[in-house]
Amino acid sequence: MDQILFAIQPLLPPHAVTETAVNCHHNYVARENHGGRNVLVTRKGAVRARAGDLGIIPGSMGTGSFIVRGRGNLDSFCSCSHGAGRRMSRTEAKKKITLADHVAATAHIECRKDVDVIDESPAAYKDIGAVIAAQIDLIDVIHRLRGIVNVKG
Repeated sequence: MDQILFAIQPLLPPHAVTETAVNCHHNYVARENHGGRNVLVTRKGAVRARAGDLGIIPGSMGTGSFIVRGRGNLDSFCSCSHGAGRRMSRTEAKKKITLADHVAATAHIECRKDVDVIDESPAAYKDIGAVIAAQIDLIDVIHRLRGIVNVKG
C-alpha cells in the first residue's frame, strides 16, 4: 500500500492525514460475549461495529466507499455489512455486462478495463448508498470516499 500511495501522490489534491488509518478485516470468526454468553460470531461479508469501532464499507470498483463508526447495535451482534454485496453472480455478470458497459461505468476511475474483471464491474453490485441507508441503525457515516484508483489483482 505504501508503494501505491507513493506512486499516486502526484495525482492527489493537496491533503493532510488528520485521522488514524482505518484497517478492518471481514470474513472471520471471533470469540465474543453477547447477552452474557461467550459465543463464536462468524462475520461473513461483515465487520465488527462495536460502539466507536471504525470500519470501511466498500462499494464497487466504480462507486467509492464509506468510512463508518459502529453504533454497537446488540441485535446485530455489533456487526455491519462489509460492502455493497453482489447484485449478480460472477457468471451472470460475465454474460450480461459488456466491456463497453464496464469501460463507461469506470470512466472516472483508473483501473483495469479488460474482460477479466467484468465480474467486478459496478453493475454487478448493489447500490452502495441503499446498502448504507439500510444499516443506519448499525453505523454512523464518517466519510464518503470517492475512488480514483482501483487495484484488482
